[in-house]
Amino acid sequence: MRDVNKLIDKMNQVDTVFELAPVLKKMPIVEVGEILNQLDEMLLFAVLDQFTPKQQGLLFAEFSMKKMIDIFQTCTKKRFAIIFENMPSEIRADLYQHLTQDEQADLLPYLSKPIRENVIQLSAYPPDSAGGIMSTDFSTVKITMTCQEAMEKVRNDAPSKRTVYYIYVLGNNEEFIGFITLKDLILAEPSTRLDQIVHQKFIAVKVDDDQEEVARLIEKYDLVAIPVLNRKNQLVGIVTHDDAIEIIRAEQTEDMEKIMGILPGEEGADYNTTSVWQHFSKRVVWLVSLAAFGVISGIIIHRFENLLDQLIILALYMPMVADTGGNSGSQSATVVIRAMALKQFSPSNWIRVIWKETRVAFLVAICLGVLAFLKVLFLSWETTIPSNFSLFQIALVIATALSLQVITATMIGAGLPLLVKRLGGDPAVVASPAITTVVDITGLLIYFGIVTTFLAGFVS
Repeated sequence: MRDVNKLIDKMNQVDTVFELAPVLKKMPIVEVGEILNQLDEMLLFAVLDQFTPKQQGLLFAEFSMKKMIDIFQTCTKKRFAIIFENMPSEIRADLYQHLTQDEQADLLPYLSKPIRENVIQLSAYPPDSAGGIMSTDFSTVKITMTCQEAMEKVRNDAPSKRTVYYIYVLGNNEEFIGFITLKDLILAEPSTRLDQIVHQKFIAVKVDDDQEEVARLIEKYDLVAIPVLNRKNQLVGIVTHDDAIEIIRAEQTEDMEKIMGILPGEEGADYNTTSVWQHFSKRVVWLVSLAAFGVISGIIIHRFENLLDQLIILALYMPMVADTGGNSGSQSATVVIRAMALKQFSPSNWIRVIWKETRVAFLVAICLGVLAFLKVLFLSWETTIPSNFSLFQIALVIATALSLQVITATMIGAGLPLLVKRLGGDPAVVASPAITTVVDITGLLIYFGIVTTFLAGFVS
């Protein structure tokens, strides 16, 4: 990393660009892209000019979406079109969708007809569908060909290294029949017909399938790529395993932000380039909303103010009960949300899930209840307590309240995501902060409810 930073510092001087170009050409594309992403536009194009058009497109594809749009808006459309045409098709389509209609209209005249048709076709699909993320960089052959003819066709198609492993076999009406691997072609006799070696058992998706489902299938069946078919069972694109990795990473980031009460922002946004105001706006909404909702906790505590004055020991262990409940609820919610995301059960199985989580909570409650009981006895043996009560009784009441809080918090943590999912919402939205706030309120009600039940004489 230190060497990379030194390289970036040197490249910020125009006279060193030509000197460092040979060094950059020996580096992996992804590393060069990371370096160029930090340069201003003038130096960036000075470096890009040292690479071939194909390499320029691959490098540009490594930039953040914000960087790509900024460059589009500052350079000439004729210059940008050269880079745009050499980008991977799925990233090219994604960038095109992020442009305004006027910007799209400005760019289209500078594109070749095949690229123009391709980008318009791919951009017609929703961004989060299989059609929106698929690539058109693949090779097809006809079922009537021999292996020798197929190999010649693959050479002419010249698919990229990451998509050449599968060659897709089509029928006379362009319908998708199956696939062969590059290994199949190499090992078979040149005169062998493709209908003798084609794999007709395959996993495929439709253009309107959700991208998460596509990524899940690629992961489940350990595929290099998965074909995307239209309603006529014709091959229109493929989604590769590295696309699936990007989808999974983006979805995990989005779910993590939702779980922590952070509004989703620009996909792939970098922490260092995100402004303080953007960080603030993403976090403040949930925090303010939950803080306002948390006023209820203050009302409950105020209601039992006289009880706390007479038994100050109760106030000492309120944070322990609240924190334990919040942690229990968050754990349960995380487990349930993850299981739903992995399709391990559906919301219709909610009774089975709640029953299982309740049994887990009961075992945890016993452990934590015993620990809380011993903790009160050990830490508060010198605390002044009214003469008609013993420390043993107080410890038992607090331990009981904490145990019941663990059970109810776990049920809430499991139940809320299931309810939201059943209603058609995103279960991650009601995770951590929301559940913690709800559990705090129910925990206080349980705590003071049990205390007043056993110590009713102290309630004014």
